[in-house]
Amino acid sequence: MVLNWLDFSGYLKIFWQFSWLQWIIFSILSNVFLCLFSIGLFQFIEKTCPKQQLQKGNHPVSGSDFYLCLLTVICNSFVMLLGAFLWKINWISLNQDPSGVSVFLETITLILLMDLLMYFFHYAAHQPFIYKKLHARHHEHVSTNFLSLFVLHPFETIGFGFMILALLMGYDFSIQSISLYLIINLIWGTIGHLNREFFPASFDRFFVGTTRFHNQHHLVENKNFGFYTSVWDRVFGTYR
Repeated sequence: MVLNWLDFSGYLKIFWQFSWLQWIIFSILSNVFLCLFSIGLFQFIEKTCPKQQLQKGNHPVSGSDFYLCLLTVICNSFVMLLGAFLWKINWISLNQDPSGVSVFLETITLILLMDLLMYFFHYAAHQPFIYKKLHARHHEHVSTNFLSLFVLHPFETIGFGFMILALLMGYDFSIQSISLYLIINLIWGTIGHLNREFFPASFDRFFVGTTRFHNQHHLVENKNFGFYTSVWDRVFGTYR
């Protein structure tokens, strides 16, 4: 089959024909690549960004960081496999002929809806019992390092994945908008866990969830629960 690189329906036909062994291999390789991309992006920005560090030094990298990073990759692979299964049984349907405008609007919609869901999910993770059992390990990184984004309890990773899958079951998004959202999510998460401010100071006025915004959350744990924006923190009084 000769593919037009912009014809995503051709890729969907190939994915539809994948065996489950092929899906397992594809999901693992994809998530390993995305993890390595995030690590590389973090290191690149840290080495090239002229701004001062937000905190004195990065958090030391430990063996348990690598272990949790591996678990996160495995959990993300599981979520991808579950998404493929839901697609196969038609619980998730994809818009296979989107316009450029619809791709843009769908991507923005995914960002805004996930920002709201992630605010409440993150806020819930800071309730004492849940925090102690699940989220405290992530906050051992008061400062951050190149693995901080992936230092998560498996239930947190799967919970995040389930929120995305719930949205995909509720509306026929295009594979283009889903892919764009996932790329933005990875890049935003990487930037949010830098130890240098990536965004201009003026971005705070536009309600953007900047690097400093999330860094403050690691310093003051009951503030700044948002991810992409600071909107919900401002609305619910948790903004710092």
